[in-house]
Amino acid sequence: MHPIFIEIGSLSIRWYGIMAALGFLAAVFLVSYNRKIAGMNRDQATTLVFIGVFAGIIGARIAYIIQFWDNYSGNLLEIFRIDRGGLVFYGGFFLAMLCIILYCRKNKFDVWRVLDIVAPALTMGHMFGRIGCFLNGCCFGKPTECFLGVLYPPGTPPDHMYHGLPVHPVQLYEASANLILFVVMFYLVRHTKRGITAAAYLIAYGMLRFMDEFFRGDHIDTIAGYFTRAQAIGLFLIPAGIVLLIYFMRYDKKNNKTAR
Repeated sequence: MHPIFIEIGSLSIRWYGIMAALGFLAAVFLVSYNRKIAGMNRDQATTLVFIGVFAGIIGARIAYIIQFWDNYSGNLLEIFRIDRGGLVFYGGFFLAMLCIILYCRKNKFDVWRVLDIVAPALTMGHMFGRIGCFLNGCCFGKPTECFLGVLYPPGTPPDHMYHGLPVHPVQLYEASANLILFVVMFYLVRHTKRGITAAAYLIAYGMLRFMDEFFRGDHIDTIAGYFTRAQAIGLFLIPAGIVLLIYFMRYDKKNNKTAR
């Protein structure tokens, strides 16, 4: 694993940026492909993705800086080096959702139908992002003797923290799970009523992230000595998604047709 894709003179193109670009292109394609479900034209779908990605990057970076402020207080310019990694998914998730909802309100779109088509795009974009994390050496796992363990080269964050021990490729665990979620979300958005896909995503990703955090080794901070911040958020998303799923399956009367 090496963070640099190619070097041209003094210019370095990093794998993290390559994967982020692929994730963005995948999200644009998927939202555009499903745009009619939400009553959007191609330009509106593309604008939606730009808003979501831009807000997501800002929110994810702000959350990371807050969480690891000690790493940046002495060199504020490093705050802007997102090409080196350093994003917290939930920070980006919540700011992106807020901006998407505001965009829907402004343009009078059905918020839940829009969030439905965002769900499969989000899982695919997140898959590419986690592959980028793996290649970049961030968001790494705990030491392991399992045959799946990977050994990062000297000088990388996992090597610095665990002194050459193999670690869980937790980024690839989550990337693989997001690929499975993509298949499920893509099916649901085209065969179920409004809101069900978005609610199912909250449940599924909340559970995925809660379990995934047990293998993470890049941070050891917990809330009250029990759960990480991501696990605590996951414990909020799961019941919220269940409540929404029950509502949309049993009580929602608006646009009761499937997206088939």
